Amino acid sequence: MQNIFSDLKIIELASVLAGPAVGMFFAELGAKVIKIENKKTGGDVTRRWRLPTESGEADYSAYYCSVNYKKESLMLDLADETDKKTALNLIADADIVISNFKHSSAAKMGLDYENINKINPSVIFAHLSGYGAGDNRPAFDVVLQAEAGFLFMCGEPDREPVKMPVALIDILAAHQLKEGILIALLNRYKTGKGALVSTSLLESAVASLANQATNYLMANHIPQAMGSQHPNIAPYGDIFYTTDEKPLVLAVGTEKQFQGLCTALEMMNLREHPHFKTNALRVKNRVELKEVLLPIFKKYTRADLLERFKIQQVPGGSVRNMHEVFEMEKVQSMILEDVMPDGRKGRRVRTVAFEVVESE
Repeated sequence: MQNIFSDLKIIELASVLAGPAVGMFFAELGAKVIKIENKKTGGDVTRRWRLPTESGEADYSAYYCSVNYKKESLMLDLADETDKKTALNLIADADIVISNFKHSSAAKMGLDYENINKINPSVIFAHLSGYGAGDNRPAFDVVLQAEAGFLFMCGEPDREPVKMPVALIDILAAHQLKEGILIALLNRYKTGKGALVSTSLLESAVASLANQATNYLMANHIPQAMGSQHPNIAPYGDIFYTTDEKPLVLAVGTEKQFQGLCTALEMMNLREHPHFKTNALRVKNRVELKEVLLPIFKKYTRADLLERFKIQQVPGGSVRNMHEVFEMEKVQSMILEDVMPDGRKGRRVRTVAFEVVESE
């Protein structure tokens, strides 16, 4: 099933992260993806978003490689009539076009949905914007994290807001756009008709607020910065250090799991403690509970506690750095490798994290 989309031709008129992540999804699953980049500016801006440790001579950065696997790159100046004709010829028989152009810019070049639909009525035109139709403000992830409420909630109490360290809003928007494209593809198989699929970073972000949104909409609770803790559950997100100075995090969401934690820590008296008997009490007395647990964790090594948690089915895990993440055996299979045009080895993580096995 890894080549399920081998019959699809996709033209990517998108740069940075969200749009290219959609293109990479289809490329990983076998589609032919042609990425059209701006020849006048040296291509996708992320080609130059290098780390201080990266060579300044390469045509692409590690960041660029993260979402541009298995694509054919074509440098064109879309303001040039010859180059624009090349692009339109490619689009004429494309199945999907992915664009994050501003509508006014796309219309000026004749690369908006209305014009492309005339030359390719069955095309699925997938458009991504920052704030939705009619709002042409430049959109970058940290700004959307702020506008959609994420930044306000992230970080420690009484400290400045902190952004999530990946461009999560871009990733969430990419997932929304992929879902819309897949629905449009399914409908086209039924009807033969193309479609316009659109989403914005803002709408995608707000759609992902989940319980934090309903805590406000139903209980008028404005979520505050709590570090990694949870407003409805305790102990959840609390960090504890073991005797070998390794950080562990807990996510105890049920009474059974709390009982398992007490068993794992050999602290059976906590199960019936008047301040900790129920989740509601633990949330109310979370500071006291953490103070009780901190010295207990210091009695054990990380390996010992993780094994105890596994036996008792306690949700807990190591706080890993990136090196430690990719040491895990399961994660090794998620690394994609190829040889880049300059001969360098490219390595990035898969964006497809599911398997589909056909029934017999």
